[in-house]
Amino acid sequence: MLVGVVQVCSSDDLESNLKRAREGVSAAVDRGAELVCLPENFAYMRREGSAFPCAQGLDGPIVGALRELAERQGVWILGGTFPEAIPGSDRVHNTSVVIAADGRVAAVYRKIHLFDVDLGASGGAFRESATFAPGSEVVVADTPFGGLGLSVCYDVRFPELYRELAIRGARMIAVPSAFTPTTGRDHWEVLLRARAIECQAYLVAPAQCGQHAPDRSSYGRSMIVDPWGLVIARAGDRPQVIVADCDPAEVDRVREAIPALRNRRL
Repeated sequence: MLVGVVQVCSSDDLESNLKRAREGVSAAVDRGAELVCLPENFAYMRREGSAFPCAQGLDGPIVGALRELAERQGVWILGGTFPEAIPGSDRVHNTSVVIAADGRVAAVYRKIHLFDVDLGASGGAFRESATFAPGSEVVVADTPFGGLGLSVCYDVRFPELYRELAIRGARMIAVPSAFTPTTGRDHWEVLLRARAIECQAYLVAPAQCGQHAPDRSSYGRSMIVDPWGLVIARAGDRPQVIVADCDPAEVDRVREAIPALRNRRL
């Protein structure tokens, strides 16, 4: 099956971001993609420390736009993340959705691990917990292509989540992200390849890129990594679409050659 990844440089202009997402999905479908993945914050990239004027529920216009797009294009869509409103709270969930080709919401994942770090003068400080509430559920979406494990950005540093996704049937794992340039340069590819090797699954990592605002930028370099840990598609530093053939039989071949998941004892 062909999988498409849409790399964008989102801003705090919701309508402009949704337009770019539609164009990216359409371009991936034109290249034969059956599943198209959007990055973290694809619909709205806030300035660090600011609020989310577009926070909304699963019945809001962001998910509605994805549902309409999936049905019109006849394609499965991973809706990176959007700010999901929490009734009675001033925080939001960083929520990823899987939309089936018929337009229904097939799965919902709320980012579990929050990026609370201080990277120093060159990298900045981030406190996701100030505006985001953590999710608590491990989610594997049931798709015609097999189990699709869901994760978001900082989650990739927690291998126990990925092993649990593999145990629960994930054969492909999505990692929509907005990695900082500071961490991306040294860690992004290493972490993605490690998780793919450990889980013996495809890792599909759509990323933000470029300068979103004077105080915020993202690393880019979206990737698709195969179950052997090889990068089979890679984006550069600008908005673009990449597509790769993710053969389900390759998961079976790798898991049979090195039966690490069967041999585990913990």
